[in-house]
Amino acid sequence: MATFLDIIAPGPLMTIQDGGRPAARRYGVPAGGAMDRFALAVANRLAGNRPDAPALELTAGGVQIRFGAPMLIGLAGADLQAYLDDAPLAPWCSAIAPAGSVLRLHGRRDNWGGRTYLAIAGELTAEWAVGGAGTCLAGGFGGYQGRALRAGDRITVEPRSFTAADGMRWWPVERRPAYCAQPHLRVLPGPQHTMLPEAWEQLLKTTFQVDQAASRQGYRLAGATLPTHQLSLPSFGVVPGAIQIPPDGQPILLLADAQTTGGYPVIAVVIGADLPLAAQLLPGDRLAFVATDLATAHAALAEQAAWLATGPEDDESGELLAQAGAIG
Repeated sequence: MATFLDIIAPGPLMTIQDGGRPAARRYGVPAGGAMDRFALAVANRLAGNRPDAPALELTAGGVQIRFGAPMLIGLAGADLQAYLDDAPLAPWCSAIAPAGSVLRLHGRRDNWGGRTYLAIAGELTAEWAVGGAGTCLAGGFGGYQGRALRAGDRITVEPRSFTAADGMRWWPVERRPAYCAQPHLRVLPGPQHTMLPEAWEQLLKTTFQVDQAASRQGYRLAGATLPTHQLSLPSFGVVPGAIQIPPDGQPILLLADAQTTGGYPVIAVVIGADLPLAAQLLPGDRLAFVATDLATAHAALAEQAAWLATGPEDDESGELLAQAGAIG
């Protein structure tokens, strides 16, 4: 029987996101989907859904959501100080939200993390468009009316039945990416790195800061002006993780909603396994880059796939209660 979620307060940016539209890139449509696809997959696994199912991407805090019926939920990603009514809710866990209860996310803890994902056991109603159900903000389609959620919106849910044990699952720390306040993102050389060897070297020895000009499309990075060139390049394909150098020399890290082509030089590309770390940054946060190789990139991605395949743990040892007590 269908029920609903009421959005009381959406925070800075709340959207419905899924695993993205990678096949639609051939038509010029951004891949989109969750900024932190690992956290999305975990939230869905905790709720018993398929890993790429639509869920809510919650940014930075200031969120309030009311549940119209009892629901099994999965929460994964940044610790944004979540509370279910007055009870602290441990991150990276499942829980049962009673009818009428309110989930509140107060904001990041310890200056780390920008996004968390709320999955509902069952089916979250979303607009399916161009091969996916995630919100494409630039195109105005997918998700909920193709836009960010607002106070007063009501999202229809077809919940799945569950047991009390389903609400006591958690995701072990050792099976998560190395989230931290100032990540060192591993990069491979980009197609133009040989044209700009000094820029490549400076990229690897600079600590950057995420500029206020940051969005789901990409982050502009402050901290150094990298050498660029005056040559005119034909447009070529770009992907999330690409680091472009525009004419002003201030690098841009492309992310989930990145355009499909561009003409700026691409000096480096962040490996897929480290994109979740980049997704958890907010304006003012710092990051650095470290060179790696293709074999390491493949191995890191395979390791994360193995973690997701293993699935959550049951809380036989009281881990969830311990976590909740620690954050309360």
